[in-house]
Amino acid sequence: MWVYEKKLQYPVRIKKPDARAASVIITQLGGPDGEIGASMRYLNQRYTMPNGKVVAMLTDIGTEELAHCEMISAILYQLTRELSPEQIKAAGFDKYFVDHTTGTYPTAAAGSPFTAAALAVKGDPIADLNEDLAAEQKARVTYDNILRLVDDPDVRDVIKYLRAREIVHYQRFGEAIRNTLDDLDSKNYYAFNPGFDRDLRHFGKRK
Repeated sequence: MWVYEKKLQYPVRIKKPDARAASVIITQLGGPDGEIGASMRYLNQRYTMPNGKVVAMLTDIGTEELAHCEMISAILYQLTRELSPEQIKAAGFDKYFVDHTTGTYPTAAAGSPFTAAALAVKGDPIADLNEDLAAEQKARVTYDNILRLVDDPDVRDVIKYLRAREIVHYQRFGEAIRNTLDDLDSKNYYAFNPGFDRDLRHFGKRK
């Protein structure tokens, strides 16, 4: 179904450890809008999509989000390796360190661990794809916030790349909604869902 190429999607080469930066970037691994949640959401939503192109797109983006998990984990590792206890305490990374040392553990910046409650799989193609649009925008805002807090150019370069991919995914989900609406229309979906039909008229899809 896919081929795993044994290298990061985008290179991570951070020269200067910084536990403070790690403590905020970690949210994009296990936070509410992070990459683990995104990959699991998309790879599970695809089963109830009525359109083969949309299934393929969710597979593509879901597996790419797994690649982003790798990148975030590489950032975290490089930011926290070889830190002294004094540096860890000075950066406020000591509470994380007590529980996980400098292992990569999926958690939000606020400290709550990853939970499946972050996933959204409704089983309705339009509901799920709209959720995906929102998810990509929330991830984009999170990367914007990280860029406001992190100064290291080596870190910022990778974060900017990840942010750009969220925008591309948002555009692709917009295409997926249009394809799905056309597909449902051709299958006379609205004859069995009159309320949904009225909603589409309101948004200008059907005349």
